[in-house]
Amino acid sequence: MGNTHKKPYGRGDGGPHAESNNSHYDHRRNRGGSSDKYKVSQDSKEKITNGSSKRGSTASVQGDQSSSGKATPVGGNARETVNLDAPCGALPPPLARLKNEGNLLFKKGQFADALEKYSQAIQGYTDSGKTYPEDLCILYSNRAACYLKDGNSQDCIQDCTKALELQPFSLKPLLRRAMAYESLERYRKAYVDYKTVLQIDISVQAAHDSVNRITRLLIEQDGPEWREKLPEIPMVPLSAQQHRREEPPSAEVLQARAEKAKHRVTPTNGSQALKQEGNDFVKKGQYQDALGKYTECLKLKPEECAIYTNRALCYLKLERFAEAKQDCDAALKLEPTNKKAFYRRAMANKGLKDYLACSSDLQEVLQQDPNVQEAENELEEVTKLLRQSLANASPAKPRKPVPITEVSTVFVFI
Repeated sequence: MGNTHKKPYGRGDGGPHAESNNSHYDHRRNRGGSSDKYKVSQDSKEKITNGSSKRGSTASVQGDQSSSGKATPVGGNARETVNLDAPCGALPPPLARLKNEGNLLFKKGQFADALEKYSQAIQGYTDSGKTYPEDLCILYSNRAACYLKDGNSQDCIQDCTKALELQPFSLKPLLRRAMAYESLERYRKAYVDYKTVLQIDISVQAAHDSVNRITRLLIEQDGPEWREKLPEIPMVPLSAQQHRREEPPSAEVLQARAEKAKHRVTPTNGSQALKQEGNDFVKKGQYQDALGKYTECLKLKPEECAIYTNRALCYLKLERFAEAKQDCDAALKLEPTNKKAFYRRAMANKGLKDYLACSSDLQEVLQQDPNVQEAENELEEVTKLLRQSLANASPAKPRKPVPITEVSTVFVFI
């Protein structure tokens, strides 16, 4: 690929809030002497270990003072102050303060200073001999964000890897490491991390965008066999999949559902009858008639995923690809891992000649079930179509850097 295709970083952590602009990082990789800059002084180590850091104050970063001598709050809001001694998990108070100071320094854009605070907290944690893996994971993840901001992708990867050893399948370190890998053009490893992120939380749009972007690059780089050259994508356990953690419905929602049920003209068995009629029409190849039955059924039971995927099949057979895609989107909102919805949306995207989106959906199907031969065959075909369309689109133009898109959940500290 060469080194001409460099991507600017996206925005980094901003403590409790992400930055509001779209500025990019400077690309200063592996700068000489950077490791000395972040070493923890012996004096700092002693203060942390002995618990002699200054405590008990409520202030902003670096104790900014107004003319009256009072602490200036973050952002200049006179009614808002920050308690630097607020508890942080199970961390001892001196280490909690260092972490809070690092978060606030990061918010102010003082990334090197924030990095030093996190380094001091990590060193203090090590010296204390305590065991707080979740808290240490967060410290490494926060320091990784500083490295990413500073263009130090190698150290960012190291810290993210340490964080993931402490707390496997932690979303923020995974996404930060993926960004770092991508900035170093290590696209296969970046792809694996982005796909793992999507197993944890399918709603992370930045990961979807990055998977599509890297898929295009890998096809250009490795050809139709690009998937065979990927490292193994780990399977995320159900307990770590955030999209499966559904909150119980509130009393208001339950009451609304009960009222809706009272006013239904047709009972549940009526909707099942309509669905069965639609299925019978599909078996006879009468897709327009089946489509009408499924549409009536959805009026009675709009929360049933299978009806959307069945109607999507009818739209596909009638070559109404945009409508088929909409039904698959609706099905995936109800069931984010529905294999039929991914496959039929892939076919809709193929009909719309959106080969990149088609490829992404087929990969999702194969990741869930590698034995789906139809998806394997379609992926091989659509990969050839995608390569052809990319070659026809810009045969002589150099590839432009694409900035990494961020989401607020990734660059918010805990």
